[in-house]
Amino acid sequence: MTARTKATFLLILMMFAAGSALAATSANGTNTVSPTLVVNVTVAKAIQLTLATGSLGTTPCAVTPASDYSMTFGTVDALGITAPTCGARFTPTTPGVTPAAYYADYKITPVFTSQTVSTNTITAYVSTNFAKANLSVVQANSLPASIAGLSAMSTSSGTQTAVGTANGTSGTAQTAYIGVQIAPTSGAGLTGADSATVTYTLTVQ
Repeated sequence: MTARTKATFLLILMMFAAGSALAATSANGTNTVSPTLVVNVTVAKAIQLTLATGSLGTTPCAVTPASDYSMTFGTVDALGITAPTCGARFTPTTPGVTPAAYYADYKITPVFTSQTVSTNTITAYVSTNFAKANLSVVQANSLPASIAGLSAMSTSSGTQTAVGTANGTSGTAQTAYIGVQIAPTSGAGLTGADSATVTYTLTVQ
């Protein structure tokens, strides 16, 4: 085979190889054609934390989703005389000296996907506190047997309170407890409607 013939043969092979790498969109002398489509995506991490109504008491306290979640305890008092409209209550150990508390359970569900790890924590703090000095947000991660089982929720974003179960399973609801403690304080401006905001953070790391 001459050098010219070899060059022509190599050129034909190269053209055939280049052509075979491409998808066939048309063909003659056959009844089958097999084009291909390359599907490209970029997968992003995703994370979600939702709250839902629990089951404590004759009437559970509803967790209402809106622009923010909300829970309403209705009318409360520092002697625990007013029956809870939802959830449960603890009357004061020493009426007029120690506080009363109204509390409820709720469900909190972490969901996370495409993370490098599954270790996670849920924390919360009171980002906007009650205006009235006799009110505070309390919480527990297990069913409290007495008012002593409820502790004050942090009011600092830098030292948040652990909520629920550490390293919980993605997509599995956890039960936590939240309430309002009413101190037996007397003075002007300590009655009437009030509200506080709790901010939650799910961290996967």
